[in-house]
Amino acid sequence: MNRFEFIETSLKRNIAVIELNRPRQLNSLNRKMVNEIVGVMEEFDRDENVRVIVLTGKGRSFSAGADIDEMMDDNPVSLEQLNQFADWDRFALIKKPILGAVKGFVFGGGFELALCCDLLIASIGTEFSFPEVGLGVMPGAGGTQRLTKLVGRTKALEWLWTGERISAETALKHGVINKIVAPELLMEETMKLADRLANQPLLSLRLIKDSVNKAVDYPLYEGMQYERKNFYLLFASQDQKEGMTAFVEKRKPDYQGK
Repeated sequence: MNRFEFIETSLKRNIAVIELNRPRQLNSLNRKMVNEIVGVMEEFDRDENVRVIVLTGKGRSFSAGADIDEMMDDNPVSLEQLNQFADWDRFALIKKPILGAVKGFVFGGGFELALCCDLLIASIGTEFSFPEVGLGVMPGAGGTQRLTKLVGRTKALEWLWTGERISAETALKHGVINKIVAPELLMEETMKLADRLANQPLLSLRLIKDSVNKAVDYPLYEGMQYERKNFYLLFASQDQKEGMTAFVEKRKPDYQGK
């Protein structure tokens, strides 16, 4: 029995799959749904049997955005008391690879959720947008920050100010997504990439992700020093010994994630 109200989860070998499960509402995000998503991601992040997390949505769309009915009567005091974006901040602390498989509408909060993924695969026909300006508001869960770091200031302002719909092809051109596939191949291609990553040494994946995330914010020299410490740290892992021994012995390595 599914223990969640708004998501479904499954474990396929060592790949955890999270599906947004409000298809009639195009997987619009309410507060409980976000809490369920990040909560189970944290569980999978701690689970030694899980190496990669895949996030996708049931039905025709990944997510059409925030549940406006839930938010329309809020005010600054109620939002502060709710600590509206506390759960969103937790996504940045997930250490394992997060792959997003997106389709249909990826709008508003759904776009922000997609940008919390490390890699994104989109099906043909997927559209991305931050339409908040048309509602008299703006993204608040990291959209202005993550988008700007990906596409640069002027393109981010254009997309955020106009609220225009961005095609998958345009998103690929600007580095928002990694790959476009036919709709019927979306999960197959995503799981193929997830399986490839799941067979890599887990600690290397974690520290590469950590170092790349720091590169976004650190000046070059400080980022290189951070990278170097992570490089040194991996020489304390069993997988480093296994990987280099397997290379010398000309055999396939057997990584244990330790």
